[in-house]
Amino acid sequence: MDAWEELVTSALLGTDRRPPASPALSGAATAADDAPVVLLDAAALHTVRRRAGLRPGPAAPAPEPAPADDRRPLPEAARRRLGRLLADRAAPAPSGGRRGAAPDLAELLPQWLAAANEHGYKAPASALPALLDAARARTDLRPQALALAGPRGLWLAGLNPEWKFALRGASGSAVLPDARDDEAVRALWEEGLFAERVALLSSLRAADPAAALSLLRSTWPAERAEDRLMFVDSLRSGLSDADEEFLEAALSDRSRNVRSTAAELLSALPGSALAGRMARRAASCVSLDRTEGAETIVVEAPHECDAGMRRDGLIPTPPTGRGERSWWLGQLVESAPLACWPARFGGRGPEEIVALPVADEWRAELHAAWCRAAVRQGDAAWSRALLGRPSAPPATGPGTASLAERAKLLSTLPDEERARWVASFIAAHGLSEAFQLLGVCAVPWAEPLGGAVIDALDIAREAGSYPWSFSGVMGLAERCLSPDAAPQLESLTALPAEPEDASPGAGGYWSEAFQRLVSTLRLRAEMLAELTA
Repeated sequence: MDAWEELVTSALLGTDRRPPASPALSGAATAADDAPVVLLDAAALHTVRRRAGLRPGPAAPAPEPAPADDRRPLPEAARRRLGRLLADRAAPAPSGGRRGAAPDLAELLPQWLAAANEHGYKAPASALPALLDAARARTDLRPQALALAGPRGLWLAGLNPEWKFALRGASGSAVLPDARDDEAVRALWEEGLFAERVALLSSLRAADPAAALSLLRSTWPAERAEDRLMFVDSLRSGLSDADEEFLEAALSDRSRNVRSTAAELLSALPGSALAGRMARRAASCVSLDRTEGAETIVVEAPHECDAGMRRDGLIPTPPTGRGERSWWLGQLVESAPLACWPARFGGRGPEEIVALPVADEWRAELHAAWCRAAVRQGDAAWSRALLGRPSAPPATGPGTASLAERAKLLSTLPDEERARWVASFIAAHGLSEAFQLLGVCAVPWAEPLGGAVIDALDIAREAGSYPWSFSGVMGLAERCLSPDAAPQLESLTALPAEPEDASPGAGGYWSEAFQRLVSTLRLRAEMLAELTA
């Protein structure tokens, strides 16, 4: 070791300042010009000696055998398809900003994983490393990828530190104890990492909500504020009146974020005491005035945010640019159960209430609060009333100020009704305003939505519209259109005649984009057929 340290010192200081001395190289030249050669020769010799003289350490214990996975193996064609999808997930983007006509396999991987899991398949052992690498790189793939990997994937993840995420974030997976094993559940809850505890609570909540709540109660006073916030947020799943007592107590929590989340959950329970308190406060601020002949909604916003309101989750300080009174009013109305308003307005239904005029320019604030309440409470009737007709201009619905709000309201409607509404919206306004709305529609797009998207793309192509502005919709269509639409799109793959005012190169782009769309839809059809073979 002393000789090796001498060589390292010579290399660091330089051979002119510290010439190497190597007794092992008897007869070697020691002139200054030859010193670097002597140093490298000596280093090579000592490296061999060090390796040859290394004593082997004790053997590590062999890992436990991988657990059994009784699910069906993939059909051979589907197994090969998975290999190609995983190999293409990190393919470099095409140069020049154009994707070409070939399908983007990386974007099809999530759908393939979801379909394979629906059929109850297991991943082949040879694909597990690539599958875990894909899940590590893309968080959106993790739930489906880990489900397909199954218990063997989790076993393998335990042998590689780069895959530890699978052990910490696999909610409902085989890494978590059985919900009926009280001793194992208690041990993980008391000794596990934070992410493991969150996963355990979510898993137990899905299986036995009462047991999950009891487990949370047992350690609640000792939890950190940031942990309490995550734990109370997990109660959204399976929220019921049985949670009210715990959430009511959480309104006195030391953390403002915990108090706000508890209040939000309680306001989603129309029969809760907090919902009743909010209903009374909101009703005192909003009333129906008949003195001017025509019935009008009159608003008198709160003049203060008292201690009771703050305890029930109201945030007293408004964001920059918002007035205090309108800020407090919005929080009260969105937390009040929507069922309290028909009685307040003479038995009117949601559509009639939304149609009433509102005095003193309070309409936008009041309707926006009703929008948030409809989303929070999942009330489809109020959502329909606030959405209004699809033909109405995008930002002037009866109760909405933006397409983002309309998208949230649409998420409360049944899938088929949502598809019909968005199809009518596209027919009236085109695709440029519909991107956010398409994102909340169920996949594959049900008719008439698929046809409306195709027709709108065809109109844009015929008009020579700037093609790159539709790339986002094209990407959605590749993932969301039904594969049965491929024959309908064949005629659109031809190079169109470009109008004089068309964007330069638009025809070639549209042809290429439709070719890619058709080939992607056909590939999706092949993938599904392989999984059902």
